[in-house]
This record gives sequence, C-alpha cells and structure tokens, in this order.
Amino acid sequence: MANQNAKGIKRLINACIFSVAGFKATWTHEEAFRQEVILFIVTTPLAIWLGQTNIEKLLLVGSMVLVMLVELLNSAVEAVVDRVGLEHHELSGRAKDIGSAAVMMSLAWAAVTWSVILLF
Repeated sequence: MANQNAKGIKRLINACIFSVAGFKATWTHEEAFRQEVILFIVTTPLAIWLGQTNIEKLLLVGSMVLVMLVELLNSAVEAVVDRVGLEHHELSGRAKDIGSAAVMMSLAWAAVTWSVILLF
C-alpha cells in the first residue's frame, strides 16, 4: 500500500507486486501452504491425465486451487491476529480456529471432488 493514489496501469502493477510479496511471505512462513503447493504440483498432472472431460479436469485442478486460496486467507487472518497480540484471547483463538476449519472444509471438498470423479 505504498501508493494508494496510483491509478490505471500503475495500480495494476502495484497490485501484482503486492500479490507476489504475499505469495513469497506465505511460502516463507507457512508450512501448510508449502505442502499444499506440493500437493497441487503432484495432483495437477494427475488431474489432466485422469480427468476424462475438460470439466472433470477443471474440477480436479480447481478443487486444489481452492485449497490454496483458503490457506492464503487463513494465513492472512492468522498474521493479523498475531499482529494484534500474542497473548491468549478467546476471539483470537476463535478467529484462528474458524480459519483452520475453512481450510479443513476445502480439503474435504477436494477429497470429495476427486473421489466422485475418479470412482463414479
């Protein structure tokens, strides 16, 4: 947010720079994200090989993208909560637990998607 007054293409360039910084920070500080990226790298070729239609391939790959998206959001919530304070607070714990639950749901959805497409 170095230049909030940027307009047009400069704003888009800044957004891309900030997004890359976000990916780097998440990769550096979040082991779960690194594991999910590795899982994505392994499952994407499998999805392309095992999916019989373009829709199936898209759903298989998309379910794994969803997991990484939710992990990014969960990591952002955790970073903000930790920035506010490291002492135990019920609302801080609740926020982190809810983020974790969202990641778990995305992983469950990916498992269901893969199971339904590959087994039925």
